[in-house]
Amino acid sequence: MNFSDSSNDILLTEAQFCFEFISGSCEKLVRPLSIQFLMFLFMGFTILATMSGNLLVITAIAHFKQLHTSTNYLILSLAVCDFLLGAFVMPCSAVRSVLGCWYLGDFMCKMHTSTDMMLSICSIFHLSFISIDRYFAVCNPLMYKSIVNKVTIIIMLTTSWLVPAVFAYGMIFSGFLMRDIDDSVIAQMTCLGSCILLSSWVTSTVSTILSYFLPSLILLCIYLKIYTVARKQARAIKQLRQKFDTEGANESGVSRRERRGTKTLAIVVGVYLFCWTPFFLCYLIYPFTGYSIPPVLFDALFWFGYFNSVCNPVVYAFFYSWFRKALKIIICGEIFYSNSCQTRLYVE
Repeated sequence: MNFSDSSNDILLTEAQFCFEFISGSCEKLVRPLSIQFLMFLFMGFTILATMSGNLLVITAIAHFKQLHTSTNYLILSLAVCDFLLGAFVMPCSAVRSVLGCWYLGDFMCKMHTSTDMMLSICSIFHLSFISIDRYFAVCNPLMYKSIVNKVTIIIMLTTSWLVPAVFAYGMIFSGFLMRDIDDSVIAQMTCLGSCILLSSWVTSTVSTILSYFLPSLILLCIYLKIYTVARKQARAIKQLRQKFDTEGANESGVSRRERRGTKTLAIVVGVYLFCWTPFFLCYLIYPFTGYSIPPVLFDALFWFGYFNSVCNPVVYAFFYSWFRKALKIIICGEIFYSNSCQTRLYVE
C-alpha cells in the first residue's frame, strides 16, 4: 500500500479556514492560483474602467460650461456615484470574492455593505430624477425651464444622496434587516471571516420593493409616457415641415436633440435594470430558500451589477457627440489651454 499517496489526498481535501488558529472561523473557498489570477484580472479591469470612464464624464461636464445643464448635473452626480463605487466598494468586494474571506472585521463589513447598498439605491434615484427631467423636457417643453430650475436640481441631488444614505446605513447598523431571523439561523450562517447580507423574508421583500422594484416600475412608466408623447410630436413636426420648411426644420432640430438625449438616457436605464435585476431578484427570494443560495452565485450577480458602472460612460461615448468631442480634448491635453472651458461642443 502506498501511504504517501493517501496522505497527499488527505492534505489536498483538508478544509482550510479564513483564520486558521481561531475557533469559529469560516471555511475558506480554495481556488487554483490560475483562477484567482483571472478573477483579479477581470475585477481589476472592471474597477479601473469604472473609475477612469466616470472620471472622464465628471471632468467633461464640470469643465465645459456649455454642459452645465440640469440634465448634465444629474449625469455628473450619477458618475460620481459610479466612481465612488469603483474606488471604495469594488476593491474590497474583489478580495472577498477571490479569497472567499472577509479580513477587515465586523464594523468594516457593515460599512462596506451599507456603502454598497447606498450607492446602488443612489443610482436608481438619480435615474428616476433624470427620467422626470426628461419627462418635462419632452412632454412639457414650454414649462420646462420654470419647473426644472436650480432649486429643483439641488432638491433632486440632495434627495438622491441623503435618502439612500439614511436608508442603507440605518437598515444595516440598526440591525433592522435581521430583526425577525432566528438566532440559530444567524449563528449557522455567520462565522469569523464572513460578510454576508442577511434579512428576513419580511424586511427583504419590503426593502427590495421600496428601494428597487417600485422605482424601476416608475421609471418604465415615465419612459413609456415619454415615448408615446415623442412619437406624437414627431408626427406633428413632420406635418409642420411639409407646410413651413424653415420654421419646421429649426423646431425639428431642437426636438430631435431632446429626443436623442432622452433615448440615450433610456438606454442607460435599460442597462441598469438589465445588470441589477438578477441580483435583486436573487436577494428577494434568498430568505424563502432557507438561505441556501450559494455565495458564489451572489458574488457573480454582484459583479454583473457592478459592470453597469462601466457601461454608462460607454453609452455616453456611443450616443453623445459632445462627449466624444470632450473626450478628445481631455485626452489630447487641450483641456489645459486657456478658455478651453468655453469650447462649443455642439450647436444649440
